[in-house]
Amino acid sequence: MQSIALIIFPILMAYSASSDLLTMKIANWLVGTLIGSYFVLAMIAGVSWNEIGMNAAAGGLVLIFSFSFFVFGWIGGGDAKLVAGTALWLGFPLLLPYLVYAALLGGGLTLIIIGMRRYPLPAGLASVKWIDRLHDNKSGVPYGIALAIAGLLVYSETTIFHRFIA
Repeated sequence: MQSIALIIFPILMAYSASSDLLTMKIANWLVGTLIGSYFVLAMIAGVSWNEIGMNAAAGGLVLIFSFSFFVFGWIGGGDAKLVAGTALWLGFPLLLPYLVYAALLGGGLTLIIIGMRRYPLPAGLASVKWIDRLHDNKSGVPYGIALAIAGLLVYSETTIFHRFIA
């Protein structure tokens, strides 16, 4: 049980990153699983109701901001949901490091993709649908990759991780 509990978050982060890379979508079921698994594991780990409530507040606050960004067209809907679901796992204490990592990684990813789009795509790669979409100037940036990596960078500091690692 302990091993399973420890790998749920990393598996969901890896799946969200790969899904965003390959399809430019982060499924609702994935974010729902992220949220549901937090509550189940927090209760199993004996996380206090106060901390669970504060983490829920962190996730809710991030959802308000991220949904606003989505409405303005600055981020995708999947990214808005993923950042909020991840904030639930991290809570207020880890929110700033997470968002800084996400911004730095996302900025780097964006610069790399924009730079690659300046050059023609080799013919062999143009036939690969997700690479062609990633190379298209009209396409967005799969920011879920940066959000997932940032989440993994701070995951080992979460209460759930510490409760199950002991």
